[in-house]
Amino acid sequence: MKLWQKNYEVKDKVSQFTIGKDRETDLFLAEFDVIGSLAHIKMLQSIGLLTIQELQELEIGLKEIYQSIQNHTFLIQEGIEDVHSQVEFLLTEKLGEVGKKIHSGRSRNDQVLVDIKLFIRHELQSITNEVKQLFSLLILLSEKHKDLLLVGYTHFQIAMPSSFGLWFGAYAESLVDDLLVLQSAYHIANQNPLGSAAGYGTSFPLNRKMTTELLGFEELNYNSVYAQMTRGKTEKIAAFAISCIGGTLNKLSSDICLYMSQNFDFLTFPKEFTTGSSIMPHKKNPDVFELIRAKCSRLAGLPNEINLILANMPSGYHRDLQLIKENIIPAFNEIKDCLQIATYLLENIIVREDIVNDEKYKYIFSVEVVNQEVLQGMSFRDAYKKVGLQIENGEFEPIREVRHTHEGSIGNLSNDEIQLKMNKVLAGFDFEKAQKMYQLVQ
Repeated sequence: MKLWQKNYEVKDKVSQFTIGKDRETDLFLAEFDVIGSLAHIKMLQSIGLLTIQELQELEIGLKEIYQSIQNHTFLIQEGIEDVHSQVEFLLTEKLGEVGKKIHSGRSRNDQVLVDIKLFIRHELQSITNEVKQLFSLLILLSEKHKDLLLVGYTHFQIAMPSSFGLWFGAYAESLVDDLLVLQSAYHIANQNPLGSAAGYGTSFPLNRKMTTELLGFEELNYNSVYAQMTRGKTEKIAAFAISCIGGTLNKLSSDICLYMSQNFDFLTFPKEFTTGSSIMPHKKNPDVFELIRAKCSRLAGLPNEINLILANMPSGYHRDLQLIKENIIPAFNEIKDCLQIATYLLENIIVREDIVNDEKYKYIFSVEVVNQEVLQGMSFRDAYKKVGLQIENGEFEPIREVRHTHEGSIGNLSNDEIQLKMNKVLAGFDFEKAQKMYQLVQ
């Protein structure tokens, strides 16, 4: 069944090529297609296009389909093009002519737009919850290890004193900014395109504000042409938000792989969290973090891939947009998997003490000595030259006591302020309103 089917059959080869992977990807959108349809038929009844009895029959039928989706028994049958066609087919099979009325005032264009936006909104909330878990753990680790000094590097050269508290806290604050980007994606996804039809509206007197309220959207995409233009754009912005979180995980994973190596030996994990070598019995490999790094690098390319599909595409619907589903839908699970496994391993991280007491790290304290001279009245430039000559002549003696007090330094991590920043970002989401859509299936 195809919603656009007329009195002729499209060649099988053409049909198979154009359907592509829609049957597989649309299963992820199925529950949102049903919820969108429930909102749509309520609105159709309110403007006289359905009777109360027809509405009730359709609601019962749609809720049965929704339950089959929740029970994982729903499928898109062979010969049926997509989830929209499958839902309408099931309703028509059960209810007869009433089932065919569900499409009034809609096009597949705005139908898939609603599905994708509801799906993305749901997934972004799920990702936010995973980020919160990792953020809280990083703040906890930062506080727990705030007094343990660590070697700071620039250009892969030993540079200045850092601390485990500073290191863990850096990635916590990075996640705050990542969530700010994700919040923008959430607000963009959280606008209702339903009623834009094929992109040019409809002569039916639709009540678009009613469906906006029923589906828990913040706002409408008012202009019907622009509503269609958000297809692909919404996915691209969501993909960029995902890639930002992935960038933080990528860098964290790279640090961990480096710090676990024997030449650094700053941290490790219980052997049960590492893998081995088939021929080298001593190996404890950081395979999990190497895979996080690779998966997040792959996610970094997704916004550009979507952008290239959208490039040079004029306004209006084009079938090119179908391909975006194939990559954006799996990306949500991929970033959640990375967040979950990173949190799981970091709960078991083992950090080394007394790292900076090793003789090879004594020069990280050179700036401390310079600053001490400045505090005693010498100009910074003269102090820099003096300590530089001491190092060249082998006369340098480090001052291993670090007295950093400004905000965001070793001695003043400002984790409470970072937590407040995170709380402010989280308050900018309106997840409660979005949950209203589930009242439609109760």
